[in-house]
Order: sequence, then structure tokens, then C-alpha cells
Amino acid sequence: EVRRQGITVAKSRRNFLMFLTIYSPDQSRNAIDLGSFTTANVLENLRRVPGVGEATLFGTEYAMRIWLDPLKLASFNMTPAEALKAVQAQNVQLATGELGQLPAARGQELAATVITQGRLSTPEQFGDILLRTSSTGAAVRLKDVARIELGAQDYSVQARLNGRPTAAVGIKLAPDGNALETAAAVKARMTELAKFFPKGVSWDVPYDTSRFVEISIREVVYTLAEAFLLVFLVMWLFLQSLRAAIIPTIVVPISLVGTLVGLYLLGYSINVLTLFAMVLAIGIVVDDAIVVVENVERIMTREGLAAREATSKAMGQIFGAIVGITVVLSAVFIPMAFFSGSVGAIYRQFAVTLVMTMGFSALLAITLTPALCATLFKGMTREQMEHHTGFFGWFTRFFNGTTNRYMIGVGGFMKRPLRAMLLFVAIAGAAFLLLARMPTGFLPDEDQGYLISIVQLPSGATQQRTVEVLSGMEQYYLKQPEVAKVVGVAGFSFFGKGQDAAIAFVRLKDWDERTGANDHALKVVQRANMALFSVKQAMIFALNPPPIPELAAVGGFDFRLQDRGGLGREKLMEARNMVLGMASQDTRLAGVRPEGKEPATQLLLDIDRLKASSLGIDLGELNQTLAVALGSAYVNDFIREGRVLRVMLQNDPTARATPEGLLSLRVRTAHGA
Repeated sequence: EVRRQGITVAKSRRNFLMFLTIYSPDQSRNAIDLGSFTTANVLENLRRVPGVGEATLFGTEYAMRIWLDPLKLASFNMTPAEALKAVQAQNVQLATGELGQLPAARGQELAATVITQGRLSTPEQFGDILLRTSSTGAAVRLKDVARIELGAQDYSVQARLNGRPTAAVGIKLAPDGNALETAAAVKARMTELAKFFPKGVSWDVPYDTSRFVEISIREVVYTLAEAFLLVFLVMWLFLQSLRAAIIPTIVVPISLVGTLVGLYLLGYSINVLTLFAMVLAIGIVVDDAIVVVENVERIMTREGLAAREATSKAMGQIFGAIVGITVVLSAVFIPMAFFSGSVGAIYRQFAVTLVMTMGFSALLAITLTPALCATLFKGMTREQMEHHTGFFGWFTRFFNGTTNRYMIGVGGFMKRPLRAMLLFVAIAGAAFLLLARMPTGFLPDEDQGYLISIVQLPSGATQQRTVEVLSGMEQYYLKQPEVAKVVGVAGFSFFGKGQDAAIAFVRLKDWDERTGANDHALKVVQRANMALFSVKQAMIFALNPPPIPELAAVGGFDFRLQDRGGLGREKLMEARNMVLGMASQDTRLAGVRPEGKEPATQLLLDIDRLKASSLGIDLGELNQTLAVALGSAYVNDFIREGRVLRVMLQNDPTARATPEGLLSLRVRTAHGA
């Protein structure tokens, strides 16, 4: 079977990075057209993009479908196995040879290749395959006992974009892939390929998880810029010197550059965690530089020393303090890098980034900052600052007055130690109570610009029923003002594959178009769950994605129930249902659901092998007959538009719709009966 079907091995991450859809804007092409076009022209190109671990087609390409009618076969006293052998024998690629092929007879004057009819290519040609002939010239052809058409190779999955047929391609990252670079490379490759798309075919990216990462990084970069600006303004306001304000503004970016070099050497990437650590570290980075600048300015102002002498004296006073603070803070954050499990994976890069940033900050504070102070600094005397006119003069007088009043108040308060201790205890108690009442969680849920809906019908439900439910759910989402696009896939789900499963990836409008409190993704999820709970034909859950990609398939948390006592599946299902019932009654939980699929509906076909053998029935032919009737037999290949496609043989759907149809299957005995 592996030699016939092939085997594919790919290294990829768990979750989808993005979904591409190939669709027909004018609806001139059906889903099979789009699937075949995607397979031939898009899929392999995407798999070769750097960073792509796996590109999965949610759709199908063409195949030559031969739908056998068992009643017509029986009327000619024939079996499915005979039809299969006839197709195998008459749809072949022949290598007949050549006239005058070397070594040739002496005097041979003609060399020509001999060709004959090779693989068939049209339903009409397959319909003319001979199954049986007689001496009178009568013949039974394949079209007499079967319906032949160009159909789909696989009917198990249907992809839809906003309710219309499409071919979807799910992209997963390689283990070492970068989300932003890979997403940009995929879009660039699709832009190149789209130049050669035929009329009536277009593409879109309705689902892209890199959008949230890109927006998050952009916001963090904005925060970094704002932090630089605030540092400059605060230094200028309090020291009232552009030279003093410029020094930290120069030192902070250099320390961050050093941090980036260290992250690169460690093999880390620029991501939300590392950038968030940099934002927090900016306060520490700025503190080191500000302490040096402020101390130099204080000595120059109060003692009247020149910049070089003041810098030397200032560094002698605070060198040990800077080193000590850095060591203490590093001792706090370094252990976080050794956490195990998912907590360690999350905080490792965060902790390393913080420690490296603080280390570079301390290094620059005792090397570069003093050099800049000695070179650029030009301080003012106390009298000059106090008699400064304009806004700076007013601010200096106001700040000095506020400082004096604060010192007087603190001094008076400390003369009453009992009152001070009571106030401290009250503040500590209030902090403890607030901490106890604050909701806790592993990671906060984020509005990532999309959500996921899982559809699960009862076990044994057909794809037709699933598509009907999926269509209704799509229509609900498309009517919501916050929703931009919906990609639905019937036959696939994070919890399992099958006719009774479906999934929808719902892309929300951009964040700047959803500014209201009720436009948040979590609010959309809540309203969707309330509205779709009334659907009786299926269980439908709207879910927010996990806060960090690859941490899980969806947000929230899940349990694993293990049968360690070996009690069996039935007892395990009873225990699971009991846990689900208890969890559903807990008001703190929402969206309680079983993960995975219910046991599939099965019919046991008990074959009496001894009796079959005694009747002269070949068990191999019996198994082949069942495979052709119920499954889909891959016979061989045919050529269409320069591509090698499959020939599939199967009983007509009407002949395998009920259990009674199995009992009417015919198998030839060794006696020809």
C-alpha cells in the first residue's frame, strides 16, 4: 500500500501559520477545478518557500471516477474484481519499441518508433473498455455497467470562503522558521504566481496569525520610541540642560543594540517576549545612566567642580552601587531562565533579555556615560538654577517647594512611630486583600484578530449534514459587524477528522475598525457561543486562540483523563461524562466540551471464511470486492493536461447507502458461478 500511495514526511510546528485560499470571483470554476489548479501550480511552490514546514491542501484534484452499478454487473454475471482487472489491463502505458532498433540487420534502411494507444484520457475512452466479448461480436463495455466521470480524487474535505467553494492551503512553520519572514515570503511568492493565474482565479489570505505578531512588535517599537522621548523630556525638565538630556538618550540605544547582538549569538529571535522584556528593561537601563548624570550634575552644581573632576568624584561614589544593583536584579531574574515546562519556555527568553540588557546598561554606565559627561557636560550653579527665568524657573521653584514640604511632612510623621506602623500595616493589608481578590491566570487572553469555531455533529452524521450546519454558522458570522471573512472546512477539525466534524477560522476586522468595548474578540466569542448554542443538530464552540502560538490549539485549558486501572473504554467514557457534567455546573467555567471525537458508528461484517473457502471463493478476491464496493480502489493513472492523475473505482453511492447493499455483493467462485 505504501508503494502505491506513497508516504510523506514533513517537519513542522503544530498550529497553522496562515490559510491561503484560491477562489473564483466570478464563480466560473468549481472546487475541483480550483483544487487541481492549486495542486499543479501553487502547492509545490509554497512548499519550497524558506520557513515553510508543511503546506496542506484542503481540497482535491481531479480523478477519473468509475462508479460501478452492482445490479448491472450481476445481470452480466460479472464482479467488481473483473472490472478492476479490465481497467488495469487496458489503461496502460506501453513501450512497444522501434523498427530497425540496434543492433539492426545489415542493409536496414528504416528506423521508426512503434506507438500504440497508451493511457486513456477521457470518460468516453474509459467507457469503451471491454469487459467481455463473444464469438458473435457482442461485447460488454465498462459504460454498460458503470457511470464514468471526471470527479474528485477525495471527497472527505470541503473548503469554503465566505460560504463559497474554494481550495484552501494551510501553511505550517518549520521548526526553525520565523513567522514574520515566512508569512512575508509566502505572500511574495503568491504575488509572483498570481501574475500567471488564468481568468476567473484569484487568491486571498483570510487567516494569518502573523498579523497579530506584526502589530504587537509594532506597538512595542512605538513604546520604545515613547520611552526614549520621555527619558529625554524628563532629563531636560529636571536638569534643564540639553547636554544632560542627550547623554542617556545616546546610552540607552547602545545598550539595546548590545542586547540584540547577545540575543543573536544565543540564537533567539525578535519576538513579543524579548521585546516586552526590553520595554521593561528600559526603566532599568535609563536609571543607570540617569544616576550617573544626576550625580555629576549635583557635584558640579553644589561644589562648583569642572566636568572632568566632578565625573571622577561621582563615579567613585556610585560605582559600587551600580554594580551591586545589577547583581541583585540579575539574581532575581536569572533563576527564571531555569524554569521547566511551558513556564520555562515562556520566561526563558524574557529573563535572558532582561539580564543581558541590565548587564550592558551597567557596563555602559561605568564606561561610556562618564566619558560623555566629562566631554559634553556643562553644569549650572545652584544660584543659576534658582534664578532661571521662564518655565524652567517656575518648575524649579515649584519642585523645590514641594520637596521641602514633603520632607517636613515625612519628618513630622516619623516622630509618631506608632502611627507610621499602623499606616504601613494598613497599606500592606490592603495590598494583600487586593492581590487575593484579583483574578489569576497563566496568561491573559488577547484579541489576536481572529477566532476559531469547532463544529461536532453526532457520531455517524454525514458530510451533507455537517455542511448544512457549517453553512448556517458561516452566515451567522458574516452578519456580525466585527467579522471580515470566514474560512470553513468540512471534514477536518482540531479534535479529529471525519464527516461529522468541521472547523471555521473567523477573521475579524482590523483593530482600528473595532474600537468599541463590545468589539473585542472575547466579546465576539461570547455572543457567538450564546447564539450558536441553540443549534440542536451539532455542538458548536467559538474559541479564542491561545495567547502564545504553539502553546495549544485553542485558548483556555484542558485536562487529560487516564485509565490507569485498565477499566476499559466504557468506564473511561462514563468518568469523562461525569467530569464534564460537574464542570458544566461550575459558574467559573465556560465552553466546557469534550476534546476528541465520539466513538464512530461501526457495522461488524462477520465473514465465515471456512464456508467461503468451501464454496470455492477466493478470499483475496472477496476482500478486493469489499474494498472496491465500500472504499475507493486506486486502479492506475491517466493523463489530463500534462498531469498524471488517478483512476478510482468504487460502487455507486446508491449501492452502498444501507447495510442491505452489502449483502447483495457478488463474488465469483472457483467453479465460475
